[in-house]
Amino acid sequence: MDADSLAIEALLQPGDPAPFELLNRHGASPWLLTADHAGQAIPRALGDLGLPPGEIDRHIGWDIGIAGVARELATLLDAWTILQAYSRLVIDCNRPLESPTLIVASSDGTAVPANATLTAQARAARVREIFRPYHDAIVEALEQRRLAPRPTLLMTLHSFTPAMAGVARPWHCGVLYHRDARLAHALRDALMAEGDLVVGDNQPYAVSDSSDYAIPVHGEARGLPHVELEIRQDLIADADGQRQWALRLARLLPPLAARFATA
Repeated sequence: MDADSLAIEALLQPGDPAPFELLNRHGASPWLLTADHAGQAIPRALGDLGLPPGEIDRHIGWDIGIAGVARELATLLDAWTILQAYSRLVIDCNRPLESPTLIVASSDGTAVPANATLTAQARAARVREIFRPYHDAIVEALEQRRLAPRPTLLMTLHSFTPAMAGVARPWHCGVLYHRDARLAHALRDALMAEGDLVVGDNQPYAVSDSSDYAIPVHGEARGLPHVELEIRQDLIADADGQRQWALRLARLLPPLAARFATA
């Protein structure tokens, strides 16, 4: 595929959101916060993806409530935070590029017609203009911190639907990890000690090289302490819930940083 053919397939246009939002760049906290599914934007060139009205607002379109939690927590911790702006139905920024779920033709029973017959050029444009800039921003942040040097703990923030395929999920939150569970287990224990939470240990999902990108690439490959945190969406669907979860995390995370942060 040559440069001229890629240029013809340019995706983002004037007026489209930037692929990511930066908060508290160079914030003093050792925590670097990311949110792969924070936004639900669709490039103008893709219209509404062929979705029925309201579908983009469901959990299939984004991680409901997590952007609000991240923004609150960024302020409370003074943490460098990177939020991805586009819907996961455009491209899922927490999937390996070879994953069949990077760009889905359907999700939780809803067809995504605009994704059904993508050309190689159209797929490449989504990777080049959304996926790559977002992850490049994370790499830039991590490199700047490494060279400073500054201690870094990586937390990727997500939310999950209260029920999937008709099955209710009992967890209020879940901590996810793969090969290195040190920080995840410490956060799990801190959350369980709160006394009012049902905490999932690699539930409702688990991290793997085939299903995830952020933790294997930005956390494990760099040897950084890391954790993926999932919060149930009904608990953070409004501003009050988002604020309460951010306050809880702002209380629990600094003691963990004192244990795990290394430059």
